[in-house]
Amino acid sequence: MGDPRNVAHAKKVTQEKHHKAKHAQKADASQPAKKAQTEETKSPAAKQSPVEKTEVEKPAQSPDSAQLEKSLAVLSTLKDLEFHSRSNIEKLAELSLTIEEELKQKAFAEGIGAVYAAQDAFQSKILKLIEDYEAECTRLSGSA
Repeated sequence: MGDPRNVAHAKKVTQEKHHKAKHAQKADASQPAKKAQTEETKSPAAKQSPVEKTEVEKPAQSPDSAQLEKSLAVLSTLKDLEFHSRSNIEKLAELSLTIEEELKQKAFAEGIGAVYAAQDAFQSKILKLIEDYEAECTRLSGSA
């Protein structure tokens, strides 16, 4: 488990990259119209030059890198969920102590215990999922 600030920073960076990728795709989509206009104004000699055309065109992102980018965003979201889950467990433990020890409300102690157990089960499952998903992201980054 990492520092929550590191997790939040990683999430922010991933979102910014995703945001920039969307803008790049929109710019690439509008670029063919601009390219057609500039080609019409060029001289016939310039149209025959294949070197210029290959330099202007940018290679599209490979499917693996796009999938890796999305997978990293999912991983960041999973880590965010895990962080909040851990926080919920801490709050439930505090509430449990307050209800049992300070307020002496034994009837509600069992209900809090059940919620705590459910949250603890969620925490265990999400940690396992994060571990497996990190392995998948590592695999994807190796193939990208």
